[in-house]
Amino acid sequence: MKYVKSDETLEIPAGVTVNIKAREVTVTGPRGQLSKNLRHIDVTFSKVSDSLIKITVHNGDRKHVATLRTVKSLIANLIKGVTLGFKYKMRFVYAHFPINVNIISEDSKTYVEIRNFLGEKRVRKVLVQEGTTAELSANQKDELTVYGNSLENVSQTCADVQQICRVRNKDIRKFLDGIYVSEKGTIEEPAE
Repeated sequence: MKYVKSDETLEIPAGVTVNIKAREVTVTGPRGQLSKNLRHIDVTFSKVSDSLIKITVHNGDRKHVATLRTVKSLIANLIKGVTLGFKYKMRFVYAHFPINVNIISEDSKTYVEIRNFLGEKRVRKVLVQEGTTAELSANQKDELTVYGNSLENVSQTCADVQQICRVRNKDIRKFLDGIYVSEKGTIEEPAE
């Protein structure tokens, strides 16, 4: 079954500008600028007013219409990123061998360096994504804070850190060691 016309509307808050040219979305706000290439998704954008964007799919089937909400969410995340920013907190979990984490810089790139995971000699290094900052918490022991404007880059950095600390060849019900995301939030508090 084809849907003749489906659309979603997205509100743009004050102080944020959204430019769309050939499905290349650029969002500018008080925290900076983010852009996302949506050329692979067949949707139409139209600007109703300065504070409203309409996203439309013509003659789409069920799967194609489902991308409408995805595109709306992607742009909403860009808007949230340039206004509030994203901040993830990660906690180190270990039963015996304390996990040693440092933030290092090599060749103008930042890495999260993980040592002594399960007592292993292997040094694990995770690249911190572009536009993202990772730092160890000063007031909380065994906590890593990752923050930035792009939700994709912040969450990907956290995912990479969590994935590199997987326990192999042991019973994962017993060996719960690792670095896990404990809290997801924004850098700036949203105005109620």
